[in-house]
Parts: sequence; C-alpha cells; structure tokens
Amino acid sequence: MARTRMAKCADIQTLQPTALVHEAWLRLSAGGGREWQDRNHFLATAALAMRQILIEEARRKGAAKRSGRRDDTIHLESIESVESDSQILLIHEALELLEARHPAAGKIVEWKFFGGMGNAEVADILGCGLRAVERQWSFARAKLYQIIRDELT
Repeated sequence: MARTRMAKCADIQTLQPTALVHEAWLRLSAGGGREWQDRNHFLATAALAMRQILIEEARRKGAAKRSGRRDDTIHLESIESVESDSQILLIHEALELLEARHPAAGKIVEWKFFGGMGNAEVADILGCGLRAVERQWSFARAKLYQIIRDELT
C-alpha cells in the first residue's frame, strides 16, 4: 500500500515506502499485546497510522508555512495525484473538519485516500454494498471539496 501511495509523490516525499511501512508498523506494534479483530481492523488502523506519518513528515518539511492563496486543484482519487506537501496538509485540515461533521464520510476518505483501499475493501469494513460505498464516497468528496473551497482557501 505504501509503495502505491508514494510512487508518484517521489519528488515531494522524503520518506521511502519501506520507511513509511516500518514507521507505521512501529506505531501499530507499540501497544504491546494489541490484538486485531480482523484484517479490516488492521487495514483501517494502518491507514490512520500512514496518514499521521505523512502529515507529520509534511509538517516537518515546513510545508505548513504557506503564504497566499492555497492551491485547491486537488484530485482525491488517490494520494498519487497530490503534487505537494502543502496539498497533503490542506486535505488533512479539511478531513478533520469533515470528520467532525460527518464521521462516516471522514473515515471513507481516510481509508481510500491515505490507506489506499478500494471500494470493495471499504464495503467489507462497513458491512454494506459496493453501491452504498460509491454513493458515500461521492458525498464525502463533494463535502471535502466544499470545505476546501469555502473554509480553507
């Protein structure tokens, strides 16, 4: 998942996919005797860990020091389409607002965007049909774009 997420971000990311996986595993295993309910529970937790690591890395590199108008030409199909650390931070900020208003939509964005999950995997986690996930993903993207447009730019 890490290699896929970072393949097209090589110019902006200093973390290699292996380093991201190792860091995520260190965070996931730090709890000691943590038990995973199932594969879906592990993948959802791994997506959150990777999100946190990527955000911390973007902040560490100073991308938080944006000036002027933010670039809102973001495509949420995957993190591969993100062109800069500032866009990762912008998505993260918008996602925090989305999660506060629509928690389920926020989780879908996190799983698909940061975790690299497909609609079938998300449907499996949620225990619903593929078409329901597609509708929820459309809603989540629209709300996220609205937040970016109206509140963060």
